[in-house]
Amino acid sequence: MTRQRLGLAGLGLALAAAAAAPPAAAQQEAKPAAFGIALSGFVKTDIFYDSRQTTSLREGHFLLYPKGPLPDLDGRDVNGRPQFHILSVQTRIAGKVTGPDALGAKTSAYLEAEFFGTSDADLNGFRLRHGYLKLEWPRTELMIGQFWHPMFVAESFPDVVSFNTGAPFQPFNRSPQVRLTRTFGRIALAATALAQRDFTSTGPDGASSAYLRNAALPELNLKLQYASGNGARGTETVAGLGGDLMKIAPRIQTVAGFKTNESLTGLAAMAFVRQRRPKWTWKAEAVWGQNLHHLTMLGGYGVSGVADPLRLDLTYTPIAALAAWTEVMTNGAPWQAGLFAGYSRNLGAPERILGPAYARGPDIAALYRVSPRLVCNIGKMRFAGEAELTAASYGTPDAFGKVREARFVRNLRLLLAAYYFF
Repeated sequence: MTRQRLGLAGLGLALAAAAAAPPAAAQQEAKPAAFGIALSGFVKTDIFYDSRQTTSLREGHFLLYPKGPLPDLDGRDVNGRPQFHILSVQTRIAGKVTGPDALGAKTSAYLEAEFFGTSDADLNGFRLRHGYLKLEWPRTELMIGQFWHPMFVAESFPDVVSFNTGAPFQPFNRSPQVRLTRTFGRIALAATALAQRDFTSTGPDGASSAYLRNAALPELNLKLQYASGNGARGTETVAGLGGDLMKIAPRIQTVAGFKTNESLTGLAAMAFVRQRRPKWTWKAEAVWGQNLHHLTMLGGYGVSGVADPLRLDLTYTPIAALAAWTEVMTNGAPWQAGLFAGYSRNLGAPERILGPAYARGPDIAALYRVSPRLVCNIGKMRFAGEAELTAASYGTPDAFGKVREARFVRNLRLLLAAYYFF
């Protein structure tokens, strides 16, 4: 009798456990996401001709603006000579990594590299473009790693054929960073702390990340972005604004051998908009900022005085620049046409520059660019052509860094590009 009761009790417990257990399908869904990586990228070759010598990166591939006049002994412009090149260094590979959830968030990582190198001497060198991890909660995202600078708006940037992506009218920079984004419906607020790696400030020792590192404070950025869209209608609007603060220490020791704590703080601001319609897309952005060298734009800073004549402790003043660009393009397939236009101006410094100036284009008063393009997409392949007219007005900087008696020189780049995406 006792054995029967025990047997019935055991059967009852087994049935109760079976009833409480989730079905097999639910158990399968509860398993953490499997680790995986999806590879993508493209092979690209650029064929380009310039009507004169240019200020550029990687053997002319990353074009900024034409070089200024350089008269020889007969008065002829040495920089008026044209040039031609073919390069495939923009070819890249990327991997998107997914894995199990952690801390209640979806996790992912992204790697992207190319053969662009870190200098002309390293051309064809394999270098990191992006490398970051993400934690994504329902309304909050944390990104840690190397990615586009917040002043480069990944949701709205020039879709030109040229690798310069609109620089120096458009901020161009990838930096190690920690970015926290919080969404409020259609509004997203992102706060970012950044360091420098491939895109750096300039100073007495040339371009280097040491100036920001020695300031012992990351670059700080705050960006507010609005986004809305209607998938059925094929419409989308993205708009926003942002502010940036960066402090650098050009020297930690004076030329007289004494320790110095002098530094320079620069501010920047931007506003942008993108409107997408079924047949066309329009984008625009305006940027004002001080000491924008690390964003591949005009500007920098200069020596404004001597705080201590005995120790030769120098003070600095930022050189500001203003830039704006706009673009319109069609959304059709296989053919797409687009037109980019940009303008930038050197605004000078708030104080007199009494010593050296460390800046990009300190003798340039203004820049402008107009570049129409035509693109044909055929399956995994793309063929594109672009005519890029860039002009720079060269003159003599005055005591406040403003360029006087400037005259324009122009470069016409004819660019053909072939892609294969995978």
